[in-house]
Amino acid sequence: MTRLAKGRYRVTNARGGTLTVGSGNEDETFTPVELLLTAIAACSAADVDYITAKRAEPTGFSVTMTGDKIRDEQGNRLENLVLKFDIAFPDDEGGRAAAAVLPRAVRQSHDRLCTVSRTVEVGTPITAGIVDESA
Repeated sequence: MTRLAKGRYRVTNARGGTLTVGSGNEDETFTPVELLLTAIAACSAADVDYITAKRAEPTGFSVTMTGDKIRDEQGNRLENLVLKFDIAFPDDEGGRAAAAVLPRAVRQSHDRLCTVSRTVEVGTPITAGIVDESA
């Protein structure tokens, strides 16, 4: 991640993809909190998509991820995280098969497959430091 301006950063992944992140005050860039919610939704969406699309391509596929930002004695954080899938399949044999595995796919993603939501739910310590502390 590199700084572009006050509160605005460019993130580059190992494959060369870029994303601009901001504070959300001056423009349309995603905030870090929005990116966290997006990461949870995208991770589970991919799990569910790969499982159900083996049976049928969806006719509609949307995912909503919400949470309430709070400040308490533990600091700023999110609570009441809710992930909702709204997926439709064709009314044919493949579509019915995909719809039948949808609840299991959502459970599997939540309980075992999605690295992002599993990390958030299980809780993993983060070590923060400075590259050259003598600087």
